Amino acid sequence: MLIIAGLGNPGKEYENTRHNAGFMVMDALAEKIGADISEKKHKALCGKGVIGGEKVILMKPQTYMNSSGESIRAAADYYKVDPEDILIVYDDISLAPGQLRIRAKGSAGGHNGIKSIIAHLGTQEFPRVKVGVGEKPSRMDLADYVLGHFSKEEQVTMDDAVKEAADAVCEIVNVGIAQAMNDHNRKKEEK
Repeated sequence: MLIIAGLGNPGKEYENTRHNAGFMVMDALAEKIGADISEKKHKALCGKGVIGGEKVILMKPQTYMNSSGESIRAAADYYKVDPEDILIVYDDISLAPGQLRIRAKGSAGGHNGIKSIIAHLGTQEFPRVKVGVGEKPSRMDLADYVLGHFSKEEQVTMDDAVKEAADAVCEIVNVGIAQAMNDHNRKKEEK
């Protein structure tokens, strides 16, 4: 069994913000595999599904971003899932909007949701799919930027990226992270 969790913040005011890219991917993934992420459990909205014969638990932690680890740890303990079987999907400001980066493990890179998960799991050895949301403008506060909404142009790019990230998650489950990294860890061609 795998746990697949998309990070974000609960509440209407945070819907479709940069920091909620993980939630957007989870919604796309749920739609793709015919799952429903509405059960309240483990301080999250959860759902069950199957990808390529593998049972998966889909999660959208409701603890707010900076405490995501509480929810992830509760689910990991309940389902007795090891960290390497927990796939985290989240926003990354160091990547161009819509660019994906898949990693088998790594540091938090300044992302508070990932810091919380590392602290609660006691390891950084868990796979992740980062969804680029673009670098913050130099004069803008980071919190204001990540809690801000995409421009119309960015939203079109993000809609495609969210679908691609859902596909990448399925590919990780079906054929492994190495193949998914080869297929998705590349710069977007300039049009």
